[in-house]
Order: sequence, then C-alpha cells, then structure tokens
Amino acid sequence: MKRLFCFAILALSLCTSSVFAQKFSVAYLDMQYILKNLPQYETANEQLTMISKRWQKEIDTAQKEVQILTSNYQTEQIFLSADMKQKREKEILEKERYVLELKRKYFGEGGEWYNKRESLLKPIQEEIYNAVQEIANEKRYDVVKDRSAEPSLIYMSSRLDISDQVLEKLGAK
Repeated sequence: MKRLFCFAILALSLCTSSVFAQKFSVAYLDMQYILKNLPQYETANEQLTMISKRWQKEIDTAQKEVQILTSNYQTEQIFLSADMKQKREKEILEKERYVLELKRKYFGEGGEWYNKRESLLKPIQEEIYNAVQEIANEKRYDVVKDRSAEPSLIYMSSRLDISDQVLEKLGAK
C-alpha cells in the first residue's frame, strides 16, 4: 500500500510537471564566424595589434637597457668602489622596476591595452547584440545561444543558425 501511494505521488508529479513545462524557441549563432566577417572587427584588431607591437617594442628596448647595464656592471664590478657598486645596482633595480611598471601599465589588468580593446570592441559588440535582439524579436526566439561557446553542442540544425541573418542586419553580407 505504501509503495502504491508513493508510485501514485510520483506519477502525479510527473504529469503536473509536463503540464507546466514550457517550450522555448531557440536559435544559435556563431560569434567567431560573425566577427571574422565584420570589416570593422578586423580594423579594430589591426589597430590593437599595431598598438601592442609599439608598446612591446618600448618594453623590449627597456629590457635590453637592463641587460646592458647588468652586463656592464658584472664586467666592471671588480674595478668599482663600494659606492659605485651600490649606485650601479640601484640604477639596475630602478630600470627593472620601470620595465615592470611599463608591462603593468600597458598589458596588466585594467591596463591601456585592455581599455583600448574595450573602447574599440564594445561598439561592435553592441551592434551585434542589437541585431540579434531585432532578429529574436522578429522571429520570436526566446533564447539565442552562441554555438562557438557551446563545447557540448554536438549537432545543430542549420535552420536554427542565424549568423548570416545577423551579418545581413549589420550590412556585412
């Protein structure tokens, strides 16, 4: 009797949960594909690359100066007085700190590269988001997922992919 009662409650809960189950209309897009086909994204990436190369060159130059100072110090160390040794060591340490500060300033968390990347890419991301939102509203999609960010996605019907529609809305196709 106890088993029958438990079975009845289980059956009842399954029936009620299926009644309340919602069906979602889902679409997918491939953000990597979209970004690769947007000229403004390529332009932003090129700008970031140029800036990052310029900053890296500045850092490399400063690091070479540290290496030269260190090498010269090691070579001349036996000929230097205690005061001169201390002065040279201090100079090397200051230059090393300067290199670390440059790295942090340009490429560290919240650094100039991050801020520049944010300022270049945020408008592009907002355009994509607005295009996706328009398409989702027009086609009545409840959920739009990025298939390039879904590692567990094994198969997806091509009719659910709205990547080309997004590109058309953005004027890239």
